Order: sequence, then C-alpha cells, then structure tokens
Amino acid sequence: MFLDVWPEGTQEWLAASYIYYALCVGALAVGFGRIGRWPELWRRYGAPLWDRLWRPAPAFLRPPEPERLPAPVLVRRGALAAAGAVTVWTLCWNGAFGGVWLWPLFHLTPESWQGQIPESFYATYTYYVLFAGFLLAVAGRVGCWPELRRRYGPAGRAAAERPGPVPPGAPDAPGPLGTGAPEPQGDPADWPQLRAAGAHDAAERLAAEAHAGAMNDVDHSRIERAWQSVHTRPGRLAAFTETVLRHGAAACAHPSGARDLPVRVARHDLVTRQVRIGTAADDDRNPHEHRGAGCALDPGLLGTSLLAVGPPGSGKTDRLVRPVLESLCLQALAGRTAVVAVGAAGEGLAPDEAFDIVVKIGRPDSAYDLDLYGGTEDPDEAAAVLAEGLIGDVAAGLPGEGSRRAAMALAQILGPYHAVHGRFPSVPELRELLDGSAEAVAALRAGLAAGGHDALARELDARERQAHRPGDAGPLLADRLALLDRPAFARFFDTTRPGRTFSLRTLEHPLRVRIDLPERGHAEASRMLARLVLAQFTESTVARADRSLFACLVLDDATHAVTPEAVRGLGRLRSANAGAVLTLRTLDDVPESLRSALLGSVGCRMAFSGVTTWDGARFAEVWGKEWVEARDITDRQVIAHEPLTRATHLLRRAVTGRAVTAQSVTVRKVERERWSASELAHMVPPGHAVLSVTSVRGASAPPVLVDLMR
Repeated sequence: MFLDVWPEGTQEWLAASYIYYALCVGALAVGFGRIGRWPELWRRYGAPLWDRLWRPAPAFLRPPEPERLPAPVLVRRGALAAAGAVTVWTLCWNGAFGGVWLWPLFHLTPESWQGQIPESFYATYTYYVLFAGFLLAVAGRVGCWPELRRRYGPAGRAAAERPGPVPPGAPDAPGPLGTGAPEPQGDPADWPQLRAAGAHDAAERLAAEAHAGAMNDVDHSRIERAWQSVHTRPGRLAAFTETVLRHGAAACAHPSGARDLPVRVARHDLVTRQVRIGTAADDDRNPHEHRGAGCALDPGLLGTSLLAVGPPGSGKTDRLVRPVLESLCLQALAGRTAVVAVGAAGEGLAPDEAFDIVVKIGRPDSAYDLDLYGGTEDPDEAAAVLAEGLIGDVAAGLPGEGSRRAAMALAQILGPYHAVHGRFPSVPELRELLDGSAEAVAALRAGLAAGGHDALARELDARERQAHRPGDAGPLLADRLALLDRPAFARFFDTTRPGRTFSLRTLEHPLRVRIDLPERGHAEASRMLARLVLAQFTESTVARADRSLFACLVLDDATHAVTPEAVRGLGRLRSANAGAVLTLRTLDDVPESLRSALLGSVGCRMAFSGVTTWDGARFAEVWGKEWVEARDITDRQVIAHEPLTRATHLLRRAVTGRAVTAQSVTVRKVERERWSASELAHMVPPGHAVLSVTSVRGASAPPVLVDLMR
C-alpha cells in the first residue's frame, strides 16, 4: 500500500514495515487471547503471582487508593517510569527504531536549511531537547514524580518537621502570661515555657528531676496544669516558683498525695489526654486513611458522651470501661478531671487504692455514704432529682404528668420537713410521711406551727388532700422507697451524719469516686440508685460555678437507667464540660420510644460484636448513608454474522464449552448504609467493635471497625 509513496529500501519504508508487522502480531494476539481466555488466566494466576513478587508486605496486598499511594508502591512506580524513559531514549538514540522518532524533525524542517550547518544543527538539537522533555513529561505523569517531590522533597520534609497549628486554649497556645508571644519550642522536659517567663530556677529544678527519672507523666501533666493557671493570673508566678523549688516534681500535688495509680493496664498519653483502646482494622469497610491507625479517646470526645452496646462477654468492661476509667483517674491526679464510676459490687472496675472515695452501698465496711438528695438545700430541686431516681422508669406510664406529680408530692413533704429540722428526712422518715402516718404528719404540723411557717403548713395540707385522690403518686413513691428501707441499708442514706456522706456537688474538685451498687439480692434497688446518680450528676455538673475541670460519669451497665429526663440531661453535658460513658447489653433495656433519642443525644457510639439485628438497625439508622460507586457487570451472548467470526466463535465454544459472551460494565453512584444491620450483627469479629466519634467542637468521624485486642 505504501510502495508508491515510499520506495522500497528507504528509512520510511522500513519503519512502516515494522509498524505493520507489529499491528499484525497484535491483532493475532488479541484474537487468540479472546479465544483462549488469556485475561481470565491472568486474573486467576498471574495477578496473585505479580502481587507476591512486587508487594511482599501484607499491608500492600490490597490495591492502593488512587488518592494516596503507599510509599513503597510510589517509589517503585517512579523508579520504573524513570528506567522506562531512559530505555526508550537509548533505543531511539542507537537507531533501534530507525528514523521513526525523527519524522517530525524531517517534516517540519524547511528545505532551505538542508545542508546549512548552523540552522540544521540548532534545529536538530532543539528537537532532541523537546523529545527528551516529552519523554520526561510522560514518565513523570506515569511515575507520579510530583507526588514524590511533595512527599520527599525539601518542601515536604520541611512541612513534616514544621509543628502544626495549635488550637486555642491548648497547653501550647501562644501567649504565655498574657504577653502574646508564641510559646518557645524545645524539649518539654527542659520546661522552656518557664524559662521564657523568667522562672529559670524552677525550670532548672524540674528539668533536673525529669532527667534524674524522679518525674513521671502525671507529675508533668499536673505541674503543666498549674502553670496554665499562671497564664491567667500572672500574680501567681512567685508562689508557683516557690512551691516548685520546695517540692520539685511533687509540687502542686493532688490532695490525696498520690502521684500515680497502683497499676496500669492501658496505654496512656497524658500530653494529649488520650487512652488507646485499639487499632482500626485493615478492613475494606474502613476508610483507607484510617486502616491500621490507633484509636484513642480523650475528654474532647467523651464530652459528647459515649454509648456502648454489646452482649455480656463482648469486652465492654475490659476493653472500654477500664481503660477509660484508668485514664480519667490519671487525669484527676493531674488536677484536670473529676470522675465518678458506678458499677455492680465485685465488677472490679479498678482497685480501691485508685480512688479517693469508695461508696459501697449495702456493705458494712463502707467508709462513705451516698447523699440521697444530691447535696442541695433547695427542696424543689431535691424533690425533682429524687423523683427521677425513684419512678423515672415508669413515669411515662403514669396518668397525667407522672414525673411532675411525683416531684410535687415530694416537694410538699421535703419543704416543711427541712424548715422544721434543718435537714431532709432519712429514708424511714420520708417513707412514713408518704404513707400518710397520722403521728408523723401531726408532729411535722406541730413543728411548722411552732416555727410560724404558715405557707409551708398549707403545703402539708395540700399533700393530705391529694393523698386521698385516685392516681396520687405518694403510694408509688412509698413503695419504691421501701426498696431502700431494708436492713442492709439501715446505716446508709442517713441525713443526720453529713460528715461521711458523699455528694455529687463536690465535683468542682479533682475527685476520683467509685460507687458500688448492691446488684446481688437488690437488683431493683441498684437500678433505682443508678438512675438517681445519673440524675444527680447531670444536675450538679450543669450547676457548677467552676467548669474548668472535665467531669465524667462512667456507668457500667445502664440497664433501666435511661429515662426521658436522663436523655435530656445527656444533651446538656457538652456545654458544661462534662460527659458520660454508658454501657448496655442491648437497646431493649431502654424504652422503645427513647432508643433513637438516646443514640441521637450522644456523640460517640460503639457497637460491639454480637449485637442483635434489631440493635444493628438502630445503629445503621443513626450512622446514615454514604455515596459509593457501584459497578454492575452484565454478560450477554455475542451473535456472529460474518463467516470468519462465526467460525471463531464455534472454535471457542468447542474449546471452552460455553457460548461467546461480552461483558457490559455500568458504573453509577448509589447511596448505601455505612454499616448495615446484618453486617453489625454477623460481620463484626469477636474482640472488635464499630466506633464512631464526635468532638465537642463538632468534628465527626465515620464508623470504623476497631480491633480492641491491639
């Protein structure tokens, strides 16, 4: 076809001949490849072998995401592209392709330049430079050289070494002592911020303690917390320096004198106030950037509250509650947190030595008692909290506004009693008044008359009138109080001995408190006390005047403790620098009308392995959906009309035993659940959980499968 244009034996004829030969060989290879199913052979046997040869590490067996290639794959790709460019240039320069690569030069060079040395020389070498640049551009595009330069070039190394932005209010935020100067960078063990403020002697003492091994991470965090208070009040600098010079690493100690916990079971970072609970699994359902990353919790996340659901034995207590509680206790020793842990007696959340106050309800060896009224002096507030604890789980089923009526009934008794005796009644006294005992009511009325409390006497009269109406909340309150008026609790809830009574009003101090509930033998009383503690916690933390300390309630097994008021209270904790950690065996322990509201009121949600499909459906609903790329592959039979094609199809059918088909691929964007109910119920391995978190600033992360054993 091209003999008339290019005579035989010329360079053009030779190059065109080789191109024609290559096209013929390619056509034959494509034809025999379709007949012999070579692509299928490659997918089955060639690709796995290629992966084993070029991707020996297990982390690189999966195809990398196009957004960010793994470092070894990126380096190999760039090196292979460079080698390919050098090989093509060498072959062209040595004449392996003849003059094919010089065609643009021959056709674009004017005939007047032929034989002219300056013009021909300049044109030739200019073409060489342009061709080499073209090869480098193609190789750079294929080998991702710009990405290599961004990662490993001078600018990339400088960006990696440059510290990131510091959020406002963080320990390293700019402006020590209100001067507006940036915090000095250096070894934290040398305390450069103290040196920059002029406290060189204190910095030298602390640095010597740190290098001698006499300072631990709790000491560093505690002294740094004290130094932050100097930021706001520079007048404290002299007192701070004197304290550090006198006590060294033990300065600004916790009131208990403890500088560490007796034992640690988790990995902690007190600089960031984080505790590690596991590792994001290398699973296709996890976002690519999260796979293999460590998962940790801190007050910035717990401030939105956390709800964990899983059957017994799934690891809620061992893998979640204990590490989080241990971290909060360490932060309490550093003067940053107040924590209250509530669980059944014998659960062993942490040893007694790890707490400042241990309330063992129902046990004679308990050194502390629990204030039934939350430490308040307001009868109306005490009545509302106590009513929530006593009948909060059944208030929705009472006629009318059950919780309001119960709180009113209690307030009509607590107000007059507090006015007469200067304290609230004990459990037996309150039960007797709610039962309508004539002697108790008469004695209280006489006290009101003697003190001239006419308004409160009318309150008592109203209580007597309502006691005879149908649907009165007094008998129900008395029945619930009877669960606490047992011989096992005879020495508890005594309002006559305030010295040994613990009140949640003290959470303005960095306390570590553990409350053991009498689950064995008094299950209903334990649930009632759990509701009472949860109600008192939400009320007391919101009412705190000083919210600088993060307050957290850890409630292991919140069965029947979630009420409408509790759900509303959880939503208010975020603004009060407080949070709660609640665990449930199943969402069935929560009234059906509150399940969605409970999941919506917390910012961190955790579904352990073994949850039911019904629980999984609730989590799938709250986690929502995401847009994914779906590929639909359809096989259709190919009908041949040409004789040669029909013969090829007959031969292929004889070899494979199947009709000739062609695949049609349809790619579309669809919206699917992040985790379906079936996946949560059946695809979460033992020792794993699916966790989603939200920070108090509003940042959120998608649900991630976490390996709690790593």
